[in-house]
Amino acid sequence: MINFNYETEFSLDNEEQYALWLSKVIISENKKEGDISYIFCNDEYLHQLNLEYLDHDTLTDVISFDYTMGNEISGDCFISIERVKDNAIDFNVPFAEELKRVMAHGILHYCGYKDKGEPEEEIMRSKEDEKITLFHVERDL
Repeated sequence: MINFNYETEFSLDNEEQYALWLSKVIISENKKEGDISYIFCNDEYLHQLNLEYLDHDTLTDVISFDYTMGNEISGDCFISIERVKDNAIDFNVPFAEELKRVMAHGILHYCGYKDKGEPEEEIMRSKEDEKITLFHVERDL
């Protein structure tokens, strides 16, 4: 089950659509969906987690805590909305696309993908791009 929690004023417009998309991402990696929580927060909140749990004194857009057991992925994915907004500007992409990128990024970590070196980063970016294309909004005609 995918849950969304908010520690900031931000909220997703259509949680159900995002949950369906994330389920597709998980299935596309031949994994089973466990309990996954997205916690949307601000820079200060995420910075504190980064210090406390990872001993990193830096700002970041996403921190994923992985509780995966076997083929069933589970975890807590913390996302700084402030970082996502700034990154969208820096990378000249729409906020919604950058948000999907970091949301997929967390799932991909749970699936075993890493991003510590250039070859791993390239694979991660490619997978993020692939997963973003799975997001479809149903429109009334």
